[in-house]
Amino acid sequence: MRRRSGAYHADVGNPISTHHKTQRSLRLHGPRDLRVDEIPMAGEPGPGQVLVRITAVGICGSDLHTYLDGHIGETTVESPVVLGHEFGGVVQSVGADAVDGTGLPLRLGTRVAVDPARSCGHCELCRMGNPNLCTNLEFTGLYPFDGALQEFMTVPSGCCFPVPDAIDDSATAMLEPLGIAIHAVRLAHVNPGDTVAIVGAGTIGLCCVQMARLAGATTVFSTDRLDWRLDAAARFGATPIDIAVTDPVQAIMDATAGRGVDVALECAWSSDEAVAQAVNVLRPGGRLVIVGISNDDTLLFNHSAVRRRGLTIAICRRMKHTYPRAIDLVSRGQVDVASLVTDHVDIHQAASAFEDAAVYRQGIVKAIVHPGSP
Repeated sequence: MRRRSGAYHADVGNPISTHHKTQRSLRLHGPRDLRVDEIPMAGEPGPGQVLVRITAVGICGSDLHTYLDGHIGETTVESPVVLGHEFGGVVQSVGADAVDGTGLPLRLGTRVAVDPARSCGHCELCRMGNPNLCTNLEFTGLYPFDGALQEFMTVPSGCCFPVPDAIDDSATAMLEPLGIAIHAVRLAHVNPGDTVAIVGAGTIGLCCVQMARLAGATTVFSTDRLDWRLDAAARFGATPIDIAVTDPVQAIMDATAGRGVDVALECAWSSDEAVAQAVNVLRPGGRLVIVGISNDDTLLFNHSAVRRRGLTIAICRRMKHTYPRAIDLVSRGQVDVASLVTDHVDIHQAASAFEDAAVYRQGIVKAIVHPGSP
C-alpha cells in the first residue's frame, strides 16, 4: 500500500473481529533491527479502559533515536519492544465507566487520538498540573512499554480524545507532535510582535512555525539544510535559511540589524551546532526552548554566550493539556498538519520507512504507518 500523501480514513462502521489469539506488530529487536512479529491479541478492556483498533501511527524523531541506537537517553531496549507513540484509532470495545479525556462517555466506533503518556494523577507533579513531569509516567512505545505499531491496543479511556470527521486518520496521529509544538511555544512565551528563530524544520519545527505565527510573531526564521523542508516552512510564512549554503547566525543578525531574535526554539536533535545556533541568534534577555533530543544525551553551549546575554532557558518535556486545543486548531483549519504527511505505508513496509526517515530520503517529512491495512 506504499504511497505518497493523500487522506486516509478508517472504516468505522464495521468493527474488526478480535477473536484471534495473535495480532501483527512491528517490534524493535536491536539497533536497526525491526521485525513484523505476531504477538498476543490485546485483551478486552477493564474498567476505565477501551480497546482501540490502531489506524495510523507516525514515525517520530524519538522513535528514530531508539531505532538507530537501541536506546534514547538513559532508556535502553533490553528485549523486543513495539515502537510508536503518535497514534489514533477507532474504539472497538468499551470497559465499564470509560470516559474520554474531556470526561464524556466513550462510545463504540468513535475515532480517537490517543495521548501516549499515562500519568498517575496522584504524585506531586500531577497534582500541581504537570502530568508531563509525572514521576510514575508510563509512556507508550518507550521501553519497557509497548507502543502503537500493532493492530489493537487496550488503553486508558482518559487518554482518548474524539476527533471529528474533518480530521482524517493520518492527521489524528499528527495531533501528538502538534501538541509538543503548542507546549513549546507556550514555554517560550511568544508574544505579538516577537521575532522567532526555529532551528530545524522537521515535523515539530514546522508545527512550531505555525504556532509561533498564530501567537503573533511578526517574523519567524526557519533554518534547515533540506530544501523540501524549507519550502514547507516558507509556505507557513517563515523566512527560510539554508544552513548548507548560508551562515544562519549571520543571516539572522543581518536581518534583525544586529539585534537578534526574541525567542529561539531548538527543534533539531540538540547537536552542539544546533544549540549554539539557537543561542547565538538571541538578543540579550531572549528566551531559548530546547525541544530536540540529543543523540549522546548531552546538552552543550557556550557559558559566556548564555550568561552575558542573560538568556532564559527552558526544556520542553512532552506536552500537557494540549489535545483539545490541537483538535480545535486543526478542525478550524488554523494549523495544517495534513500536508506534512508525505508517506503512507502498511506494517510490512514500516521498517523501510524507518530507514528512509533516518537517512532523510528526498522529500520525506512524516511517514504514517497503518498497522491494520493489508
